[in-house]
Amino acid sequence: MTERGLRKGLVGTVVSNRMEKSVVVLVERLTKHRIYKKYIRQRSKYMAHDPQNSCEIGDKVRITECRPLSKNK
Repeated sequence: MTERGLRKGLVGTVVSNRMEKSVVVLVERLTKHRIYKKYIRQRSKYMAHDPQNSCEIGDKVRITECRPLSKNK
């Protein structure tokens, strides 16, 4: 298998880039409520590694799974 097939990837928006070499990415997904069958928007925040500090707030980015780079990343 290729490496792309093994690792999970998510697409989200950068909401914070104040840290050195790190950004916070907000990922939104739609899930259907089990009882009411209405779609609900769920949000998750992830810290991601940005070694060149190139990401700006509002950028759309793709993040992938990897080994732990720090306590939160």
